[in-house]
Amino acid sequence: MSQSTVPSLLQQVAAIAREAAQAILAVYGEDFEVQRKDDHSPVTDADLAAQRVIAAGLAQLETVLPVISEEARHAPWTQRREWEHYWLVDPLDGTREFVKRNGEFTVNIALIEHHEPVLGVVLAPVTGELFAASRGHGAWLQRSADAGWERIGTRRLATPATVAGSRSHGGAGAALLQQLIGGDYASMPLGSSLKFCLVARGEADVYLRRGATSEWDTAAAQSVLEEAGGAVLDLAGEPLRYNRGDSLINPEFIAVGDTSVDWRARLQAADMDAS
Repeated sequence: MSQSTVPSLLQQVAAIAREAAQAILAVYGEDFEVQRKDDHSPVTDADLAAQRVIAAGLAQLETVLPVISEEARHAPWTQRREWEHYWLVDPLDGTREFVKRNGEFTVNIALIEHHEPVLGVVLAPVTGELFAASRGHGAWLQRSADAGWERIGTRRLATPATVAGSRSHGGAGAALLQQLIGGDYASMPLGSSLKFCLVARGEADVYLRRGATSEWDTAAAQSVLEEAGGAVLDLAGEPLRYNRGDSLINPEFIAVGDTSVDWRARLQAADMDAS
């Protein structure tokens, strides 16, 4: 697809993500130290270098908006509650995978409007694959910085289904998945927000996340998946929403490709069975 058909703002954000990826790879190729944040999650010089690049890039855009980022101090809820538009950023999603050097980490940049992700960029620095979407304009894959933009889309629920699972947090949710899609599904473990992208490009059907994630972990990939034809739902069947209160922790959720399936009914039935 011609780059001219990709919205200008999305192209600019994609360029910022690619610049951040270069900063990440400069650290990735060297020996680096791993520090621990207050919540005991890992952080490296690559996280911080990407944060600086993204913050500077977003500040140069025509419209300057507030930013929430994993690697920056967050505005209090009393201030955030007034925000209608802001950037939501994870400079390096999948730091555990970065430390393992398995390549399964991403740069995530999302634009949030009225609690919904309306633009998203997810870039895998090691492969160069960039997934991008803008509300009403579709979802794309750009395989490298000089490649064209390819439209991507989800698929109908396969039989048996393929489940994208967490590389570092796998194992939880098997019973619920069996209730939702049957027990003969295939599993495809993968790190970071790349799991959403597997569903968005039609290579997997669902990704179920039990346990805590933060809003910056999901927003960019949710934008991509929704524009590709899928959805990200909490376990009551409602779309995942952002900036809902003081906490920036998401509810548990499921990302799905085939929205012709009544996932809300399936989730409700599974909840009734569990109770």
